Amino acid sequence: MRTLYSGVSRGTEALVFQGRVPASEYQRMRAPFQSGDFPAPVKYGYANVGQVEQGPLELLHRTVFALYPHQTRYVVPADSVYVLPENVPPQRAVLAANVETAINGLWDARPQIGDRITIVGGGTVGCLVAWLAARIPGCEVELVDVNSRRERVARALGVRFTGCDGASDHRDVVIHASGSAAGLDLALRAAGFEATIVEMSWYGNQTVPIALGEAFHSRRLTLKSSQVGSVAGSQRSRWNTRRRLELALATLSDPVLDTLITGESEFEALPQVMATLAADPGDTLCHRIRY
Repeated sequence: MRTLYSGVSRGTEALVFQGRVPASEYQRMRAPFQSGDFPAPVKYGYANVGQVEQGPLELLHRTVFALYPHQTRYVVPADSVYVLPENVPPQRAVLAANVETAINGLWDARPQIGDRITIVGGGTVGCLVAWLAARIPGCEVELVDVNSRRERVARALGVRFTGCDGASDHRDVVIHASGSAAGLDLALRAAGFEATIVEMSWYGNQTVPIALGEAFHSRRLTLKSSQVGSVAGSQRSRWNTRRRLELALATLSDPVLDTLITGESEFEALPQVMATLAADPGDTLCHRIRY
């Protein structure tokens, strides 16, 4: 395989870069083709798009996606690559792993037609969840973020945006993806009676306070974790990870998703790029690496 592009999954990769993977998760948080062991040094990443240079005839010279770290060339089993659909350009395909995470999160949330859905956190995954949810008939979708500049992104994706002060309440489904304790607190306050709050943030070794007093019990709320390493329980009897990632790639035909790629750097600049993204990501969503 010769890599064309890879994507930086900013939230998780920043935690790995900063050495914030807890010892209890060293095995579960291994990337599929990770080299090295936590806490460091490790070769990490899972959003690689490349061209097959050697392999089975049906894959030769095809453009494919692989859950492989940032690397110029590599060898993997043939069944570890996913051929890109004809209408998905390789530049956009770096979003595939994030889309897969968003799909799994929505499966865990199990929204219904006509639901009022709030997504707290306008990072790449939060934006993708909002974009997918907005395509469920009759659903009223709201994306909440502290960064007002996310409104432009939300508008492009076709969803309503609001700052934290304007977040709606009595929501049927709330999905939290901000990676902050304040965001989780807002998600709990936004949820309606007997609603489910799906927690998609991963905090690494950080302890996060959570308000389980106040109205948490009287509103009979459900707080549910979601993690892409396992197919959501509601789908697991019929879906596997391969079918799920193929679905993610198929959704990437929409050019509007290019809005989520907010920067690009050469592979040689990756060490400095990671240091910058881990320390001060600014308005970055998905950062693409060019080879």
